[in-house]
Amino acid sequence: MTDTTIARPAPVLAIHGGAGTLTRGAMNTEQEAQYRAALADILRVGQAQLAAGASAVDVVVEAVRQLEECELFNAGKGAVYTAAGTHELDACVMDGHGCRAGAVAGVSRTRNPILAARAVMEHSAHLLFVGAAADEFAARHGLEQVEPSWFGTPHRLEQLRRAQQLQSGVLRDHDGQELLARDVSSLRGDARVSGPIDELTKFGTVGAVALDAAGHLAAATSTGGMTNKQVGRVGDTPLVGAGTYANDVTVAVSCTGTGELFIRACAAHDVSALMEYASLSLAEACERVVMQKLPPDAGGLIAVSARGEVCLPFNSEGMYRGYARVAAGEPVVAVFRSE
Repeated sequence: MTDTTIARPAPVLAIHGGAGTLTRGAMNTEQEAQYRAALADILRVGQAQLAAGASAVDVVVEAVRQLEECELFNAGKGAVYTAAGTHELDACVMDGHGCRAGAVAGVSRTRNPILAARAVMEHSAHLLFVGAAADEFAARHGLEQVEPSWFGTPHRLEQLRRAQQLQSGVLRDHDGQELLARDVSSLRGDARVSGPIDELTKFGTVGAVALDAAGHLAAATSTGGMTNKQVGRVGDTPLVGAGTYANDVTVAVSCTGTGELFIRACAAHDVSALMEYASLSLAEACERVVMQKLPPDAGGLIAVSARGEVCLPFNSEGMYRGYARVAAGEPVVAVFRSE
């Protein structure tokens, strides 16, 4: 008698906290240790959840919620400012089991936008709510509301002031602007920009992808957007197939980068499509999208396949990232390209 049982891969969680230009002079700073510790702590929580049998949706939503609560990252508390000195936050969650999804854009009062996105997925026939209507929907479903000022920090306000002082238009979270390359150099050594990835030129999105013990995938992404962005601007994060995608047949993906570029490329879904229709491996599909289809310095993504494979590619200099498998020891955390 032949045993044809196929063992499921071990559950796994991967997360990201933004990408961009490395601040080489700060590679051994206390700030770097704080970033690494925050990522590792969140991964350990998710690892324990997965080991206890939690669903992929529960795990990615909780991981992103924790990232929203951490001021080190541009999502929730510590979100960047718009050109008008306000906050507009976006989030999306997608369940690979049935490809259900929910998203919000431009929220300014819901403490955890990722919880609002999940509420949309679970309690609405619609997929995406925007602005005040999104906050109202979240409030009706019992989610905590805060004063808009709660999201701000002196650090983020200084970023807005600097961006407007440099008259750089939108201070995108990468190093593609000559003006920034020239003028930001004068700020080196300032504690406000001394993280391992330059805070003045960093992609500011957070995300999580996971495979659970039942073989289901999920992805979640949240962001405060871009410093000095125009009011009403929406990037790739809340758009299914652009910044977030999950399908149990193929892969779960969460992106971080210049949103407009990821929207044009349908980047998250493209990884899945290349796997499903072209029979590419996860690594091959990610390579095609991030290194060939997207422009240089666009950013990166994290992906977990239905087979439990993990891929964390980026075409910028660095990306806050990490993953943890059940029963596989300590989480793996990295910032720099060489890791």
